[in-house]
Formats: sequence, C-alpha cells, structure tokens
Amino acid sequence: MKVGYDAKRAFLNTSGLGNYARNALNALQKYYPENHYTLFTPEMKTGMLNKQEAFEIVTPPESMSKIKKSFWRSYQMSQELEEYQLDLFHGLSNELPNGIHKTKVPSVVTIHDLIFIRYPEFYSYIDRTLYFEKVKYACKAATKVIAISEQTKADIIKYIGTAPDKIQIVHQAISPLFFEPAETEKVKAKYKLPENFILAVGTIEERKNQLSILKALEVSGLDIPLVLVGNPTSYCNDIHKYLAEKGRKEKVIFLKNIPETDLAGIYQLAELSVYISVFEGFGLPVIEAMACSCPVITSNVSCLPETAGDAAVLCAPENIEDLGNQISKILNDSAFRNELIEKGKERAQQFQPQKYTERLVKLYNDIIG
Repeated sequence: MKVGYDAKRAFLNTSGLGNYARNALNALQKYYPENHYTLFTPEMKTGMLNKQEAFEIVTPPESMSKIKKSFWRSYQMSQELEEYQLDLFHGLSNELPNGIHKTKVPSVVTIHDLIFIRYPEFYSYIDRTLYFEKVKYACKAATKVIAISEQTKADIIKYIGTAPDKIQIVHQAISPLFFEPAETEKVKAKYKLPENFILAVGTIEERKNQLSILKALEVSGLDIPLVLVGNPTSYCNDIHKYLAEKGRKEKVIFLKNIPETDLAGIYQLAELSVYISVFEGFGLPVIEAMACSCPVITSNVSCLPETAGDAAVLCAPENIEDLGNQISKILNDSAFRNELIEKGKERAQQFQPQKYTERLVKLYNDIIG
C-alpha cells in the first residue's frame, strides 16, 4: 500500500497537531513497515520522526519563498499526488490540498475539533474564515472523514453538514514514551521541581482554564505548588496578576517546549494532573497522565468524559469549590488516589499506538477495497 500524508505539522509543530501527526506516522512505520509512506511538507526538519529515513519526503524547491511554499501545500500539491502513484492520501490536520477531488486518489481527513466555530471569540475573523473554508472543503472532498471523538463527529454533522455515515471515529494514540518508566530524578533536577506538586499540561490560554486551578487551591487553602507545562499566551497576564494579588508567585512553575521523554517524567513525579478545559476535541494530556500512573481530574464537558471513561474525577470547569475539594481528596486519600491510578493505567491501554494503527490501516484497506 502506498499512502501519502500532509505532514507539515509533523515537521513544524512541536505540540498538539504535531504530536498527533508524529505519533501516527511513527506507529504506522513501526507496525506496518511493509507499506510505503510518502510525506508532503513545505519544509523538512531532520530528527522529527523515528527512522525518518524510512519515509519518502517530498518538499517544494528550496528556492521558494515561505509564502510560495504555503501556496504549494494548499493549491499545487494535489497536482503532484498522482505522479507518486498513491493508493490513498491522508490529511492529518483538518485539511486536504485544494483540488484533490479532481484526482483519482481517494482521501481521508482527520478532523480534530471545530473549536473555532464553537468559541469564535478565541480566533480572529480571518483565521475563523480560513479554518472554516478548509474544513468544509476537506469534509466534502474526502472519501472518508475521521473524527477523533464522538464530540467532534457531532460537531462535524452539526456545523459542516457532513453525512454521519461518512464519518468514522478513530481515537488518537499517545506516544509510547508515556508507558515507559522515566528517569524521574534526572527530570526533577533538570527542571528544579519541588518534592510534591500538581501538574497542568496544555497551552496556557483562556480555554484551558488554568486560572481555575489556582483559584481552587486558594479557596481550599492548599499550599502545594502548581507546575504549568505549555506555551504561553496573553492569558498568562491574568495568571500573573492573580498570583501577585494572592502572593503566590513562588508557588507556580512555568515550563514550555518540554521533550516527551521529560514530560513523561514530570507526569510520573506529579501528585495529580488537572485538565479543566472548557472545551476540547479529545484531550490527550488526560490519557498521557493516566499512562504515567498520575491520577487525573478533568472537565465534565465536551469530549472529556468520553476520553476519561470512568478513570478520572470529573468537575464542572466553573465550579471552583468542587475542584478544590477533589484536589484535596486525591492528595489526602491514598486509597482513592491508588484506585484512580489503577483505573487510569487500564484506560490508557486503549490508546496504545499499535491499537490505533490497527484501526487506521483497516480503514485504509476498506477505502481502497
């Protein structure tokens, strides 16, 4: 089988969609090495994939400007697909190259979420318009649409109008690194982590709702440090203002651009992980924490109950008092904490890379027929 991929995110994004793309490609190459994988990307960086030399990588001429490379990916790439005699093309991040419907190459697109429609206030008008047009075209042009959760499938049907039988749910996989013991003492020393701390992983932005964790700790009188791992946005200003008002600046550690090997160690060192987002398409940090034997508190909204199963404590994102009480319970009730850890480890097994690729390759074969 010869499969092509839009691999821009795999090479150029260090988190989020980039992690999804790298996890998928690495797992496919590991468990189905007999297939031929062609990666199309406007730019290529070395060392982003395991056994990167095993992939065929296609890029536009180096002499092209950044704008022209972007144009190549969106509008010219489809003209080249048939030259590579692909059996299938997979858009890994919400879009397909314009014009692919005119080729003979069947296609799949993975839609992660439609947050830009549900929460337009978090995006500029230009970005919202661009994202909508890309998703609408991809869902129309694709032979099959992959949704990463029931929530995302429902949103595609509601906002894009795609027929339900055209959409298949394939939950994401997490990196195998999260299932392995990390060198925790080295990680602890490297990032100067305290003996005990609470962890929150994800871009530090309003939708992720990290400020509620700080308020919950304050309301509950919990004097435990919080480690925030994620790229900062302007929302950090609100967090720093709150910390200054409450005199808790020394109680929060900000980290960003953490390699997955180190992130696994941070999860394994944490007392618990809190992921109290207002809305998600899936919520990978929930499963990453579970795989690392870290108990989880997450939101009772959007896809997060689906992601967590019965292996996490669920809280309303706006209920500060309940969040504080649940944090306190996990910290002080060792039997309850251990129960969450065991349930979490069992739940995380459903998101092993091998299981993900089995579902994905079956879908490919069904389409190729």
